[in-house]
Amino acid sequence: MNWNEDLSVRVGEIDSQHKKLIQLINTLHDAMKAGQAKQVLETTLQELASYAVYHFQAEEKYMQQFKYPGYLSHKLKHDAFVKKVTGFQADYQAGKLGLSLDLMNFLKDWVTTHIRETDKKYSDTFIRNGLK
Repeated sequence: MNWNEDLSVRVGEIDSQHKKLIQLINTLHDAMKAGQAKQVLETTLQELASYAVYHFQAEEKYMQQFKYPGYLSHKLKHDAFVKKVTGFQADYQAGKLGLSLDLMNFLKDWVTTHIRETDKKYSDTFIRNGLK
């Protein structure tokens, strides 16, 4: 998965966080393809989940601060993603789920679709309120 300008929300802090999320997804994918030990995969999946929560909190803080009208629906999407990834983690740790291409496709599709269709909607609000 590669970063490109089509994914930019035109706010440096948020773009940097999105790049980090993409990097973590790529790291997870590379570890999975290399057949790395379960512990490495668990650690990488945990880091991805933790960073996603950190990133969502940053976005949500700005949405609340700037009174972004789409805050509630946006937060629900974040919450659903966290719940899904937490479920993946629990199933993986319990041995019920292997890290698969389906998981990787979910992560890639969710992140790119979310940025393009949901995050870009707040760009003007964030920029108008001084974020660049």
